[in-house]
Amino acid sequence: MHRVGIVRDPRYLAHRTPEGHPEFHRRLEAVYEMLDGSDMADALVTVIPRPAEREEMLTVHAPEYLDRIAATAMQELTALTADTFASSGSYAAALLSAGGLFEAIDRVVSGELTTAFSLARPPGHHAERSRAMGFCLFNNAALGALYARIGLGLKRILIVDWDVHHGNGTQHIFERDPSVLFFSVHQSPHFPGTGLFTDVGRGPGEGYTVNLPLGRGYKDAEYTALFHQVLRPIALEFGPDLILVSAGFDTHKDDLMGKMKMTSAGFAALTRELMTLASECCGGKLALTLEGGYHLKALTASVKAVLAELAGLTLSDPSAVADRARRRKVDYAVHRCRHVHEQFWKCLN
Repeated sequence: MHRVGIVRDPRYLAHRTPEGHPEFHRRLEAVYEMLDGSDMADALVTVIPRPAEREEMLTVHAPEYLDRIAATAMQELTALTADTFASSGSYAAALLSAGGLFEAIDRVVSGELTTAFSLARPPGHHAERSRAMGFCLFNNAALGALYARIGLGLKRILIVDWDVHHGNGTQHIFERDPSVLFFSVHQSPHFPGTGLFTDVGRGPGEGYTVNLPLGRGYKDAEYTALFHQVLRPIALEFGPDLILVSAGFDTHKDDLMGKMKMTSAGFAALTRELMTLASECCGGKLALTLEGGYHLKALTASVKAVLAELAGLTLSDPSAVADRARRRKVDYAVHRCRHVHEQFWKCLN
């Protein structure tokens, strides 16, 4: 059994959205209730978050943007975009969301924990340097990557984004940075409309953005096969010191936010694939942060499956899962990605 950290805190519930909004406090309440009623308590170590400091936030976000979000604490509800809101408690919760991931990364890098999962909100992967977007205020994954690089001295970070939506903010923040490899598998066409195969980064960052935009209906087997055939060889060639995951669960078949057909067992298989990859390239250093997932039963079942895999309570067989993949769907994405990226990665030649 591994020592798995979970970042959880009731203060994340203070981020409130309007009635009927899909990203609402019950998401985390449901996850926390699942944890309290599960048989995994002995395998999980609670990590108490701290607020991220301003200097840490400025590694990603513009000072005027931080000030704008801070000002929302004076208002009951502020509409930042048509679908992204801040309440009086959102700024504090968002600083804790970033800081909670920092604490998780600290413990994973030091070896105190084997892996960690930050079960926090608001989510982050759509947030740009100076703009809120897609329910996201601050980009937690990007902040975590730069915390690991600047604060802990790691040289190369891999960010894997398996949310149904493309992580536009994360891509844009690192598109010129060869020290961060960003890999996203997402539904397309879909919000936010970014993440084409040909989006590979810019300048010195060319090749360090890898996108797999997929049509509807991809299942556990196809996702697992793509992780093994595309992500694995590129990641091993890149050689990260840490793997971070933007873990969205809106690819679940019951989640109406997308049109994918994943199940909780599929997320366990993806987790096992990443655990194996991390053990081979960075001493097992793996940390996840919660992004989407809006069907409460699907979300809680999927988070439980991931945590059980991280803790060694289950042992998925990704190869067996991938063997069931529909070859046409897998081959399409592999061929397109190789055509674009073979100039950057020897393993794809």
